[in-house]
Amino acid sequence: MPMNREDNAGVDGPFTVITRKGGDQLVYMEVQGRSSMVTDREEARLNAARYGIIRSQALTPRESLEFVEKLLGEL
Repeated sequence: MPMNREDNAGVDGPFTVITRKGGDQLVYMEVQGRSSMVTDREEARLNAARYGIIRSQALTPRESLEFVEKLLGEL
């Protein structure tokens, strides 16, 4: 995620969206030593949509490479 993004959909922490063969989605979250599994369809759908927003806000693979190379050049 670019450092200059004032608002981003990932600010609440990491999570994993799991899509089962039938299309049902689950969401696994871990925060400060606690983990939870979201099985409610609507809540899982909202988290999956948030994941899509995070992807759209993140750097592209090429931009990520350029960012890492820039950081390495500053060391």
